Amino acid sequence: MQRYFAKTKEQDYFLLNEDDIYHIKTVMRMNEHDKIQVVYENNVYLCCLENVKTNLKIHIENQLKTYEDSMPKITLLIPLLKEQKMDLILQKATELGVNMIISIETERSIIKQKEENTAKKLERWRRICKEASEQSYRIDIPTVLPIHKPKELPFLEGLKLICSTTEKQKNIHFLLNSEKTCDRINVVVGPEGGFSQKEEQMWNQMGFQSVSLGNRIMRVETVPIYLLSIFNFYYME
Repeated sequence: MQRYFAKTKEQDYFLLNEDDIYHIKTVMRMNEHDKIQVVYENNVYLCCLENVKTNLKIHIENQLKTYEDSMPKITLLIPLLKEQKMDLILQKATELGVNMIISIETERSIIKQKEENTAKKLERWRRICKEASEQSYRIDIPTVLPIHKPKELPFLEGLKLICSTTEKQKNIHFLLNSEKTCDRINVVVGPEGGFSQKEEQMWNQMGFQSVSLGNRIMRVETVPIYLLSIFNFYYME
């Protein structure tokens, strides 16, 4: 069953955005009285379609039961990457439960952000996360922030980690075992080629612990998927 996020609610009806209406009518070719799920204010509702061929209406039938997520709130900080790799991270990180994604400036970033493209890119990234949230039956959509310089980041509470290619003692398994009760995890992923020594030290000074992901050197787009899979397994009820 398809799931969508509602813009607003009016009495017993939800209002969806134009993209979702187009998806229902043209892509999915749904019919009168077909059922969909709609998320509104972190609650899920079973809804029935009315007037599909003309003025589509989303009638609320009943509220569905939802379950609390046992995962900590996870913020992923990633360098600006080529479009295909960025899209993959946004989509898969959303499916795996990330709560916030922040793009960061790094010394070795191949892609440099152009000011005139910022709003357009951000809109596209948020659309990818919304669609991935619907596909994976989430009740929320990750927050996606525009690119930040490390020193300009918003205040981040909780466990702070930076993926390191030089750290050998502290691995992700060790750190999670020593932080079993944390309810927020903030993890920084480096660009292709990793962080410079100076950059890693800067992050350490900002309270981020260097952590090893093992002996393998992974592509930058693999690292968020690897980490979030570990978090999902570790905190699974």
